[in-house]
Amino acid sequence: MANRIETKCIQEGWKPEKGAPRQLPIYQSTTFKYDTSDEMGQLFDLEAEGYFYTRLQNPTNDAVAAKICALEGGAAAMLTSSGQAANFYAVFNICEAGDHFIASSAIYGGTYNLFGVTMKKMGIECTFVDQDLPEEELAQYFRPNTKAVFGETITNPTVSIFDFEKFARLAHSHGVPLIVDNTFATPINCRPFEWGADIVTHSTTKYMDGHGVGVGGCIVDSGNFDWLAHKDMYPGLTTPDESYHGIVYAEKFGKGAYITKATAQLMRDFGSIQSPQNAFYLNLGLETLHLRVKRHCENALAVARFLEKQEKVAWVNYGDLESSQYHGLVTKYLPNGSCGVLAFAIKGGRDTSVKFMDQLKLASIVTHVADSKTCLLHPASHTHRQLSDEQLRAAGIAPDLIRFSVGLENVEDIIADLEQALEQIS
Repeated sequence: MANRIETKCIQEGWKPEKGAPRQLPIYQSTTFKYDTSDEMGQLFDLEAEGYFYTRLQNPTNDAVAAKICALEGGAAAMLTSSGQAANFYAVFNICEAGDHFIASSAIYGGTYNLFGVTMKKMGIECTFVDQDLPEEELAQYFRPNTKAVFGETITNPTVSIFDFEKFARLAHSHGVPLIVDNTFATPINCRPFEWGADIVTHSTTKYMDGHGVGVGGCIVDSGNFDWLAHKDMYPGLTTPDESYHGIVYAEKFGKGAYITKATAQLMRDFGSIQSPQNAFYLNLGLETLHLRVKRHCENALAVARFLEKQEKVAWVNYGDLESSQYHGLVTKYLPNGSCGVLAFAIKGGRDTSVKFMDQLKLASIVTHVADSKTCLLHPASHTHRQLSDEQLRAAGIAPDLIRFSVGLENVEDIIADLEQALEQIS
């Protein structure tokens, strides 16, 4: 029986057998016992399934990863310690020194720095592109050593909308996978695999957790990209791995090859595992995801419409608004709503926007986004302050941009808070 997504939020992942706990247990153990040396050896040879050390895998984590995999419609998934780790693993799993990949310039500032600075030190070069450019212009950025294309369904913090089909055509015509960070939309509002994406990442810290209690990330593989058809491009997946007795992942594991390699190599060597405790919290959040996302979107649209009518507001960017340049893409890819995050600015420039933020009482200034409480920040001063003005402009981030994450409070109270703050600025 093919359950609908609301049912998957509740039922997928943990499948208790007779007499087992109905609720997902927290396997708070670093190690797992076996009766013979040979049984343990088979695990290290990837010849048997099971657990031997939580730095690589844990039953609690795998149950939650399976739920997210089902929600996205993927073939395999893994949890990571953060969304940042998920994005790093997603790219590094198929790129090595001397390789190149393409990313939207509008992505989250931390990811921008990871790709443009840290991974550059590892010998992997990223070209950032304006995702709104026409297809023929974007095609010129591909090189013979380009290994992937990366974007965000809804960009953070500009809340621009990614054109999946355009980038899927570009990526696949050059024989590379499309990786999409689906954090803001969640699989409730968008399932990127249905639009041509090959790999999806999440910062589960945001809407999936929903309550700001546990940092985490996830990678989901569609299983659709044919690594063997591009054998020379992806030797890590298509040639023997001498650190695992010559296993060829794409041949041995099929649709599970990408995630198996990420677990066996990257998680083994970097150890960015999500704690079982955080995975347990995440599972609780996932059970109400379908309810919360709907209310976030309803509240955000009401707030966006209110702000759009205010004389002191310079501009509002929220794709669900009919006035948005991205409304057509929202209608196509996110017909049930985009997310609860919007961007806007106050007339008078950067200083006035900051002054306005300081007057808010219900909404709090935090480094977080996309949870039950309304919050906001000023990217140029906070999350993106490591970027130069030139880089900010390239990412489409205005100095006065306010990222406003609309929570689950009564929307009239949220609007009243905005209203009183607007009254206090000249």
